[in-house]
Amino acid sequence: MSQSLDAYLVLSGILFAIGTFGFLARRNAISMLMSIELMLNGVNLAIVAFGAFLPALNVDASVIALLVMAVAAAEATVGLAIVMAIYRNRRTPLVDEYDAMRQ
Repeated sequence: MSQSLDAYLVLSGILFAIGTFGFLARRNAISMLMSIELMLNGVNLAIVAFGAFLPALNVDASVIALLVMAVAAAEATVGLAIVMAIYRNRRTPLVDEYDAMRQ
């Protein structure tokens, strides 16, 4: 079976599109955070695929993918902490209710 960069990029685009749809369609903050993680995984797949198929980017792609994973972990940690803090005050994980905090 021949490997093709196109197959990896299509899969990466599908992952990113599913994550984008999940982020825009959901009202639950935790689901939105999971959708952002799915988008970052799609980007990581594209970076690693380019690194595997282009010899000049082999090591650099791995480093960039690790940096994206570190940023994703930090984003998930901070985002979940904010969601938990808001949930303690408002008793709802729905994003639509967060704008009431200004009052």
